[in-house]
Amino acid sequence: MFNSLSDRLTATFKNLRGKGRLTEADVDATVREIRRALLDADVAVSVVREFTGRVRERALGAEVSGALNPSQQIVKIVNEELVEILGGETRRIRLAKTGPTVIMLAGLQGAGKTTLAGKLAKWLKGQGHSPILVACDLQRPNAVTQLQVVGQRAGVPVFAPHPGATSELEHPSGDPVAVARAGVEEAKRTLHDVVIVDTAGRLGVDAEMMEQARQIRRAIVPNEVLFVVDAMIGQDAVNTAMAFDDGVNFTGVVLSKLDGDARGGAALSVASVTGKPVMFASTGEGVDDFELFHPDRMASRILDMGDVLTLIEQAEKSWDKDEAARMAKKFADQEDFTLDDFLSQMQQIRNMGSMKKMLMMMPGAQNIRQQLEQFDEREIDRVEAIVRSMTPHERVAPKIINGSRRARIARGSGVHVSDVNGLLERFAQAQKMMKKMAAGGGMPGMPGMPGMGGGGARKGAKNAPKKKARSGNPAKAAQELRDAEARRAAAPKALPTGAAFGQQGGDFDPSQLNLPKGFDKFLGGSK
Repeated sequence: MFNSLSDRLTATFKNLRGKGRLTEADVDATVREIRRALLDADVAVSVVREFTGRVRERALGAEVSGALNPSQQIVKIVNEELVEILGGETRRIRLAKTGPTVIMLAGLQGAGKTTLAGKLAKWLKGQGHSPILVACDLQRPNAVTQLQVVGQRAGVPVFAPHPGATSELEHPSGDPVAVARAGVEEAKRTLHDVVIVDTAGRLGVDAEMMEQARQIRRAIVPNEVLFVVDAMIGQDAVNTAMAFDDGVNFTGVVLSKLDGDARGGAALSVASVTGKPVMFASTGEGVDDFELFHPDRMASRILDMGDVLTLIEQAEKSWDKDEAARMAKKFADQEDFTLDDFLSQMQQIRNMGSMKKMLMMMPGAQNIRQQLEQFDEREIDRVEAIVRSMTPHERVAPKIINGSRRARIARGSGVHVSDVNGLLERFAQAQKMMKKMAAGGGMPGMPGMPGMGGGGARKGAKNAPKKKARSGNPAKAAQELRDAEARRAAAPKALPTGAAFGQQGGDFDPSQLNLPKGFDKFLGGSK
């Protein structure tokens, strides 16, 4: 959603590179570009004015004038101020000390409250809680049925004593306030520790809707009132948020449809304008596309610094530890990497979710966004179809796969023979890499890193100059050692590459990773 804003900020910070000292004119030009980028992204004018004012004040202060690298210091300031307008720190749900924790959802119709209720319930279930959904939206046609379907997908029970309206003309039956009160009592009776109440919405803020929300709040006394806002509705998000804050005094914000392609800057304004924290974000249509909102991580994504912590959390949650232990033992025993192992690794990656989303969390991903957008997620399915069309013996010994076998595998998997050839070539490269890892104890071609000084280090050692023999004279040997230390101290130190903007060393280049030839095409990437 924030691709346009991220691109504009990236281009702005690139202009600061290489400057040993920033003048007031440099700071003013940078702040002016940041202001334009935020306004173009639909951030509220009051928020932009306050944000750029703080950035300019700090940029002209002592913390930049005394910095060794002023351009990096400017980026640091912008990052910290972005974190501040996004809420400052991660805010978690306040659980009730006694009885069930009651969470009430409020927002306009179409914001995604009902779907989000199921996502929140699934997320809480994964945290070890036992949630129940309560259907209090009796006015929107089939809203109760939708919540029941969402609850079934999330594996969570739904309390729905009234079916609600089934058409626009039908008058809704049942009292939403009574349903909400009965839902809390049902949770106590069935020992559910979290109650999520889905309330009705309208196409616009009106007195009747707000009064109903107030009555429900008074009846159930919720621990949290979450305002669900569509991140794609533009500046109206701020006005709607202020109206709901006056009406029901919500305690937190949930951003829905954060995976959309709208400018989305208004969503950045809600926390700053209302003073209420953004607590969760919905990032897709699936019931698992839901995450706790971390202001610092979101600021890093906007500034193209990546979100490696979220990536690690996803990997830990979905990675099969038994399979990882099996592969580690296989490497330790220096056994061959087979196509069955290859398929297993592909399935592990797929369990982590969308490859595009994961790769976009890497630092510098904006530089290769076009290639990532062209990536075909179905490539893993094609790889699996090809491998499953092989016999068990062919998977263990792929060298026996001749022309006729390749034709048979292609027919069985519904692909061309060239696709089978390409997979076998990529597998051969991966197999060589795995052998180097098993033999050298780490990734090849990355000397100097703990556990990663594998085949690449030894290969380069053949052409390295031989170390001069040390003299047998103790005094002379000591002098030689001092000379060597002096030469190392005087040598220029390598600057890091591929870091966030403003850092010297240039943009991130995948070729710097020293991957085997063709590895960038491993999952159907750019040709």
